[in-house]
Amino acid sequence: MIGQFTEGTVRVFAAELGSALGFLHDFGVIHRDVKMENILLTDNGHLRLADFGLSRRLERGGRAFTICGTIQYMAPEVLSGGPYNHAADWWSLGILLFSLVTGKFPVPPEPDHCSMLRRVRSFPYEMPLSFSSPFALLITELLCKTPCRRLRTLDRFQRQTFFHGTTFDLDLLQRQPVEVILELRERPDRAAKARRGLTLSLQPLKGFDYDLLLSPPATPDTQLDPGTHTHSAVPLPGPALALQPAQEKGPRREVFV
Repeated sequence: MIGQFTEGTVRVFAAELGSALGFLHDFGVIHRDVKMENILLTDNGHLRLADFGLSRRLERGGRAFTICGTIQYMAPEVLSGGPYNHAADWWSLGILLFSLVTGKFPVPPEPDHCSMLRRVRSFPYEMPLSFSSPFALLITELLCKTPCRRLRTLDRFQRQTFFHGTTFDLDLLQRQPVEVILELRERPDRAAKARRGLTLSLQPLKGFDYDLLLSPPATPDTQLDPGTHTHSAVPLPGPALALQPAQEKGPRREVFV
């Protein structure tokens, strides 16, 4: 289980992510790696789509063939090596929304693309009985295995019954309160994870001289005047050292991955 959200919360998330995909596609960009790890959460509980490392330019009507992305989020046409287009991003969004509500993926990930493709093609994608009819319809249209019949435009996405009464105006959408409770791991993988949702205590820094920290740094011709928190032009003992120009480095090499 990866955690679960109510359909009400997911409705706001879906509207924000759908708007992000629509924006990218209108500018001729396909993301190709829509997944939970690439979704950022703001301090007020709203979402941001991130990590464009696998993105590429793809105009409307264009086709791509590179197998890339995260295997459990890949559309069947991506797993098979293409051709595919922007519709693949909407499939990935369907997988993500399904997972947010159920806490699990509709199809367990396989170790390789061929095995995953066989599972995806044979899986019936039956909607759980806990889904409301509007949400089940949305997921069914997003996870359509035929790209040309799949829900693949923002306009069609907005007209879904699931979004009845939901605004897609980004300014208004960002003002809607979203209550998200995150549970941190006991030992987060990275320091950044440990800081999520935590308030930094300044008690260990009690008595620390912030004025000293923020004062301008000493130069070779100045020293910190004892008993003060500012720098004065007091000559340093010993001969002045002339600054030497940096030595020329070898030719710069750039590596493109």
